[in-house]
Amino acid sequence: MLMRTDPFRELDRLAQQLVGPGTWSRPSAMAMDAYRDGDEYVVAFDLPGVDSDAIDIDVERNMLTVRVERRPVAKAEDVQMELSERPLGVFSRQIVLADTLDTEHIKADYDAGVLTLRIPIAERAKPRKITVGVDSSRKQLSG
Repeated sequence: MLMRTDPFRELDRLAQQLVGPGTWSRPSAMAMDAYRDGDEYVVAFDLPGVDSDAIDIDVERNMLTVRVERRPVAKAEDVQMELSERPLGVFSRQIVLADTLDTEHIKADYDAGVLTLRIPIAERAKPRKITVGVDSSRKQLSG
């Protein structure tokens, strides 16, 4: 039998009751990091215990939606669950992407429980040099 050894769990529960459910909570079931790496925007989701076939990624205009389902581990008939703290069910996360990202070429990889999306920066958003031309008609008038 497993014994609960998290002394702060009851404090979390009490604080949630006092302060309210929206202001005090444990981390999301889909923790995320987002950062720029050169000419790509990278978004990484922690999805431990999720099969790759249970991941659905959708982009509509500039709204990216990641939907996953964490299913229970198959149990034998005579198995009795003693402790269950890992959240199960369907989870989703939506991110509004900037117009400067190329949503047509998003790459997705899933390794060791981490879903990594690589979104290229659109060519039109990359810095570029603009050459300054000389007006040849103006030069002739002053000469």
